Amino acid sequence: MMSNKPTAIYWMRQDLRIADNPALNRASSEHFLAVYIFDDVNSNTETMIGEASAWWLYNSLDKHNSNLNNNISFFRGDAITILQGLCESYDIKNVFWNRCYEPWRIDRDSKIKDSLTSKGINCESHNASLLWEPWEIHKDDRTPYLVFTPFFKKGCLNASPPRYPLVSADLSKVIKANNAKDLDEISILPKNNWYKKFDGIWNIGEHAAYKKLEDFIEDGLVNYKDGRNFPYQNNVSRLSPHLHFGEISPNQIWYMVDELDGSIYPERDVYHFKSEIGWREFSYSLLYYNQELQTENLYKKFDKFPWTKDISNLQNWKRGLTGYPIVDAGMRELWETGYMHNRLRMVVGSFLVKNLLIHWNYGERWFWNCLIDADMASNSASWQWVAGSGADAAPYFRIFNPIMQGQKFDPDGSYTKKYIPELANVPLKYLFNPWDAPKSILDDSGVTLGKDYPYPIVNMQESRDLALDAFDTIRIK
Repeated sequence: MMSNKPTAIYWMRQDLRIADNPALNRASSEHFLAVYIFDDVNSNTETMIGEASAWWLYNSLDKHNSNLNNNISFFRGDAITILQGLCESYDIKNVFWNRCYEPWRIDRDSKIKDSLTSKGINCESHNASLLWEPWEIHKDDRTPYLVFTPFFKKGCLNASPPRYPLVSADLSKVIKANNAKDLDEISILPKNNWYKKFDGIWNIGEHAAYKKLEDFIEDGLVNYKDGRNFPYQNNVSRLSPHLHFGEISPNQIWYMVDELDGSIYPERDVYHFKSEIGWREFSYSLLYYNQELQTENLYKKFDKFPWTKDISNLQNWKRGLTGYPIVDAGMRELWETGYMHNRLRMVVGSFLVKNLLIHWNYGERWFWNCLIDADMASNSASWQWVAGSGADAAPYFRIFNPIMQGQKFDPDGSYTKKYIPELANVPLKYLFNPWDAPKSILDDSGVTLGKDYPYPIVNMQESRDLALDAFDTIRIK
């Protein structure tokens, strides 16, 4: 017979931390199982975790398991069946989890709650990943916002303040299930291990997340509003993967920056950083109220947009071989690191949907597979923003010029030359438009276009005109 038999389950998902964890705090008042289920049954092709994110998830779970003294009970399969089985085997009285907001998870979690409560088991879900629940922020007529600025200024900042972070849970009563598997046995890592090069680039886990926040506040928050647009500066937090997997909570971040000394940290920078957290909240609101956001145009007029049927240039875009250096640098950063600076995400997205006229779904899928911070709400909302089909979208006719973007936001070429070393010796005057350089200069730089680096796959002005003509076909008169 087992002593201290567990009476509760803490079902962990995207909340891989001990501090500020509402469901873990609730479970820790009694003996409990800490359960992680890699559910490959209820997700589908669109929602199954991408390869880069799976690499992060595996390593995050490994770190988190160490923090829980190797007491996480790992399982793979149908979460409904597994939780029902554990409840029966251990005569569980309470099941606690923190909410997720992807439509497939909401549907599955509702079924689990209905099933377990019908058997007399208490189920509680908590908010551990958003500052405000999607249904808490709405317009006066109780409809959801579709424009970010009023969502944040009028909705969020006038709502009740986010809850203050909770103290770390007591882990003294966690017990491992008898039939639990080891982390390696649930086979999270894909067979294609191209992401192995990420090892050594990223520090993963709860402690690393908090350290990254501290480092950003010390080195990157001052001048954040302007500096965040320059990919080679330190004015970005790179907290997105830690947030996505719940290694740190938005509440911890919010109050850490909210309580900073205003004489050191300018209000404009703090406010703008908080507004970026607000954009994440906005993305989740959009997904909650528009469950097809990942695959379907939010604005239905874009259903008739004449996307090209020739996607032969998609592979050049994926591999960073478009012939436009700032675009290629962004795509290569993604492939080499699993991450891309936000300014570059907008630039490469605009190039795909507007200069190549390739449907944003293709970009969303590539990012989903290659980003370590791939998040259904943020990824979907951002791609629809770039495409013009989403909420608060940039006007379709606002087409990023990759030459000007490079010159403005990578003024000394450091970022571009890092990811496109074949152009390292090209003078800055021609770095972002090497096809304009005289042959003598390219020769001196050791570059033969079409061999060392490609010619542009599209003409910028011609592709821009084609994009505007395509938009005219769906423009509301």
